[in-house]
Amino acid sequence: MKPKVTMIAWNQNDNYVVTAVNNHLLKVWNSCTGQLLHDLVGHADEVFVLETHPFDSRIMLSAGHDGNIFIWDITKGTKTKHYFNMIEGQGHGAVFDCKFSPDGQHFACTDSHGHLLIFGFGCSRSYEKIPDQMFFHTDYRPLIRDSNNYVLDEQTQQAPHLMPPPFLVDVDGNPHPTKYQRLVPGRENCADEHLIPQLGYVATSDGEVVEQVIGQQTVDQDEQGLEPSILDGMIRQLQLQQDQRTAADQESASSGPQNGEGTPRRG
Repeated sequence: MKPKVTMIAWNQNDNYVVTAVNNHLLKVWNSCTGQLLHDLVGHADEVFVLETHPFDSRIMLSAGHDGNIFIWDITKGTKTKHYFNMIEGQGHGAVFDCKFSPDGQHFACTDSHGHLLIFGFGCSRSYEKIPDQMFFHTDYRPLIRDSNNYVLDEQTQQAPHLMPPPFLVDVDGNPHPTKYQRLVPGRENCADEHLIPQLGYVATSDGEVVEQVIGQQTVDQDEQGLEPSILDGMIRQLQLQQDQRTAADQESASSGPQNGEGTPRRG
């Protein structure tokens, strides 16, 4: 097999370069001389994740489609920690991405089964308050394009960034209790009655009819006592300025005694 590089990463201080090769080896190189220093052995499938530690130049993380996650000391060419992503009843899950926290005390990985894996020091109690399965109910909603080629949500005919905060649901589309809905930014201060989604019946691809979240119970933000969205306010302000400029242009172009008291037409 002809060796091919699948991923490359510099370490924190740029003294070393680590390459992942399709023969499942990781190679550590001196970045100044190009000398091969170590072969790191452990992976059994191709590696597409290489992450350097945010401040410790010795540490490099690797993860791959074999479900293995390794922490390496690249200066010594040795394994420091190893985790295998075994999923009960489903074999292993390929690891698609990993990132360190800024303080270097934690790292998080995502796998092929939709799991978020969080590793680190300290107590896990803060993570126990959330359900095992969390999706936004809008994650797989279809999009369409309008006459200006702008993207719209097919069901509500709204631009996705202008839609209300989504609801949290499980993998089957069933909404979580209201205490979890407050974890969504924009819903922290909502009353309980505003955290209950509208349910409806939809047909799946195999013809089965299931109950799912299809919409949202929303009221004016003034009634909820919430601060208006900054982004929405900016959009309204820009539209108002455009309307004012259009009206001024029409007044300046008009002739006769008319003083523009009537409502100007939109440009």
